[in-house]
Amino acid sequence: MDKYFGISAAGSTIRREIAAGVTTFLTLAYIIFVNPSVLVQAVPGIFDQSGNIVNQAAYNSYYGAFMVATIMGSVIATLVMGLYANYPFALAPGMGLNAYFTYTVCMKLGISWQLALAAVFIEGIIFIVLTVTGARTFVARAVPQPVKAATGAGIGLFIAFIGLKNAGIVLPDPVTAVTLGQLNRPDTLLAIIGFFITAILFALNIPGSILIGIILTTVIGAVPAFGVTHYQGIIGKIPDISPTFLKFQFDAQTLLTGTFWIVVGTFFFVDFFDTLGTLTGLAEGTGFTKKNGEIERATKAYLADAVGTVVGAIFGTSTVTTYVESSTGIAVGGRTGLTAVVVAILMLAMLFFSPLALTIPSAATAPALIFVGVLMIKSLLSIKWDDITDAVPAFVTLAMIPFTYSIANGIALGIITYPIIKALSGKWKEVHWFTWLLAILFIGYLSFFR
Repeated sequence: MDKYFGISAAGSTIRREIAAGVTTFLTLAYIIFVNPSVLVQAVPGIFDQSGNIVNQAAYNSYYGAFMVATIMGSVIATLVMGLYANYPFALAPGMGLNAYFTYTVCMKLGISWQLALAAVFIEGIIFIVLTVTGARTFVARAVPQPVKAATGAGIGLFIAFIGLKNAGIVLPDPVTAVTLGQLNRPDTLLAIIGFFITAILFALNIPGSILIGIILTTVIGAVPAFGVTHYQGIIGKIPDISPTFLKFQFDAQTLLTGTFWIVVGTFFFVDFFDTLGTLTGLAEGTGFTKKNGEIERATKAYLADAVGTVVGAIFGTSTVTTYVESSTGIAVGGRTGLTAVVVAILMLAMLFFSPLALTIPSAATAPALIFVGVLMIKSLLSIKWDDITDAVPAFVTLAMIPFTYSIANGIALGIITYPIIKALSGKWKEVHWFTWLLAILFIGYLSFFR
């Protein structure tokens, strides 16, 4: 095992890789339950116009099937990432992509969820072709280095914001957009305590500090004064996959419409650059990049994402992508594919132990996300801040990822800014020709198709 994954050569240990896998799993296990709750809304006849369930039997059937699809898509993609690409990254259906699938494609455009799955399937096939031919790596090379470096820190701010929101520390506000939450609420106070526990354990160089922090926070949450942690049981029945398995539909008439291919293109765009941004950010912060900023074994890593998307569509879920929550396992010390394999095994086990995962409250995982934001901000050190033509696109990328709640938007706006400011400052020779093309495409996308 040590030789296959190169654990010792990566400066890690088997115990550390296992701890990292468990930590990553705990921070992304929520997707097992959140993703089905989003996708099931795309199925007609289950909800009324007010969002109330009117067909409980159908809801239970489709929710369970979408849950199994979520798990299987995640497991297979993560195994490819671990066993083939040898990276400690976990994959699962993307949150923004599942929202686009349900609320825009199905509910707004009126495309059936079966046809939407067909669009996801086609997008995955396109990704596989681009990855195998090397075109995907070529596009990644055209992303400017300041944008790549800022992406890591931007993701750090992004997941910290998610953690703050999940903890109730930051709340939406109709006047100021966001505001400080009620810090004396039991779940919010528990998350704050968990953050300090994690930070102190990390400062004391205690191995597995983030995982220990999650466990201790969960235990504290069971104290009556908090009442946040609720035991949900251990073993549950495996749901039936038949309602969603191989249900994607290829309608000849729909396949010839421009709307359908715009949907395919949008899935393609968001998946590509979310994955690119996440992989770049994770690699930048953990030394998985070459001197020129390119990701080592990039083709293999991208292939894991592409295969996951195709398999996910077959089982019945929206686009599968690399998860930023992988950074929590990396922070624990995960450096090889063994971490990803552990995540995949635990995800698969959730087919049998789904009630157990519900015991860990979001107030226990939110502190991990916030703390990892602290660790990922260091990628800003590699940016030449004294060169304003590098600093501006880096800042745009850094700011727009959390402010637009999208990794893809941040990268797009950063890439648009980079060639413009370089060219108008007399440094047009520093811009790759394909970066110009990407900038033009992004302008078109953000202006007309987003």
